[in-house]
Amino acid sequence: MYSGKSPHAARLSRDTLERISHLVGIFKALGILLPRHEAADAWMKRANDASLFKGQSALEYVLSGTLEDLIAVRRYLDAQRGW
Repeated sequence: MYSGKSPHAARLSRDTLERISHLVGIFKALGILLPRHEAADAWMKRANDASLFKGQSALEYVLSGTLEDLIAVRRYLDAQRGW
């Protein structure tokens, strides 16, 4: 009987799963706020003057930060879309 699980399936840590969840949330929020992929990509890469980012791009901020920084970017974008 097929269980649906591959014997070679990767097991991800809770931390990794949480990070993936926040990245998907950021992607979703950007898709709503900036439906054109080019605009969303540009926003992630452009220096941002919002106090959260301290002059960095959102991408720089997320890559150089902690899980809490990733969560903060997701919350920032959710707030921008009225959530």
